Amino acid sequence: MGCFSLGFWENVCILIVIIIALWSLIQLLLPYVMQFLPGIVVAIIRIVIWAIIAIICIKIIFDLLSCLLGAGGSLGHGGIFH
Repeated sequence: MGCFSLGFWENVCILIVIIIALWSLIQLLLPYVMQFLPGIVVAIIRIVIWAIIAIICIKIIFDLLSCLLGAGGSLGHGGIFH
C-alpha cells in the first residue's frame, strides 16, 4: 500500500476510531472497577492502557513521517500499515 493512498488513510482512520473507542470504554468502566479493586491496581491499569495508546499514536506519527520523507513507510522496519 502506497503512502498517502486511500487505503493508507482508511487504516489511519480505523486506528483513530479504535483509540477513541478504547478511551471511551475506559472512562465508562473505570469508575465501576475502582469500587472493587484496590487503587494501585486501577492506577496500573490506567498506565498500561495509556502506554498502549501512546505506542499506537507514535507508530502512526512515524509512519506518516516516513511517508513524507520518502522512506516508503515505516522508516525501514515493518509498520502497522503493511
